[in-house]
Amino acid sequence: MGSRHNGTNQRVVVAMSGGVDSSMAAALLLEQGYEVIGIMLRLWAEAGPAANRCCTPDAVADARRVADVLDIPFYVRDYKDVFKTTVVDYFTETYARGLTPNPCLICNRQIRFGRLLDEALALGADFLATGHYARVRRKEDGAYQLLKGIDPDKDQSYVLHRLGQAQLAHALFPLGEYVKAEVREMARSRRLPVFNRADSQDLCFLGNGDYREFLSRHAPGAAQPGPILDTAGRTLGEHRGLPYYTIGQRKGLGIAAPQALYVLATQPSRNAIIVGTADELGRRELTAADTSYVSGNPPASPLQITAKIRYKAGETPATLTPLPAGRAHVHFDAPLRDITPGQSVVFYQGDLVLGGGIIDRS
Repeated sequence: MGSRHNGTNQRVVVAMSGGVDSSMAAALLLEQGYEVIGIMLRLWAEAGPAANRCCTPDAVADARRVADVLDIPFYVRDYKDVFKTTVVDYFTETYARGLTPNPCLICNRQIRFGRLLDEALALGADFLATGHYARVRRKEDGAYQLLKGIDPDKDQSYVLHRLGQAQLAHALFPLGEYVKAEVREMARSRRLPVFNRADSQDLCFLGNGDYREFLSRHAPGAAQPGPILDTAGRTLGEHRGLPYYTIGQRKGLGIAAPQALYVLATQPSRNAIIVGTADELGRRELTAADTSYVSGNPPASPLQITAKIRYKAGETPATLTPLPAGRAHVHFDAPLRDITPGQSVVFYQGDLVLGGGIIDRS
């Protein structure tokens, strides 16, 4: 949060999108005494009319208008190639392996707080700021903590959980102390022209919002028909391709059965979907790979936490047990119906974000 530093004479680059959140972040930092530079990233988009919603010509124009109102420098940087190879290719390749990715996590870690942060520091900036609803706190010993934003409906700490000490030392999230309605009102009162612009939804590079159509164009081999099996291995029908199904899904299976059937798991090695009844659906545990911890270190012993298994999921009480080789075991107090390999599980204690990892195939 911006208040942890005296902004006087400190330079901050604000990642601007043309939306109300990043625009208001820039305004608040300017008022706190920072020297503010706005940078907007031009990201990869499909050829044709399906623009990347993060950087449409209208969004660039809106961001430039905000910069003019605030009287700050504004630059547009070309990140098309690095975004394509880092984020979009990760998205398609992960789906092709039968997993369900969250590319926003990769974008925040490697694009915004990787390459853009490096560029900001090279420009002589002390900080990179975004319009995320999250908070950073510096402890007395100098270590940094990542906390939820105070608005429970807008908290975005989940997509920032992979940031470590090196990134958080240079991160500012000015909106973490506000709720969304306050931010819109503050933007309106400051006559920012984007105060009523609608929030962005879904993945920015999906021009029409349909990831299945996108995959059919960019990873046509990811969706091949295959068998639908029950838990005993009997074939019940045929599916249209693994990316069309998510764990816990009930509709669209096309199977007549005496009981409602749900997707329990996928088996990419057999290109198969496993289905079963609601009683078979819940799971109490998962393992995670590629874990990272905000502090830089895993807990020394099992820890009582709450965990989120996807961005929009609620938090569930659980026990976190670190494992060797960057892995972790999470045992939930109650079974969850939609633990999905490829998604991230994020570990919390109260408002504090501990870290997280990628859910492994069970």
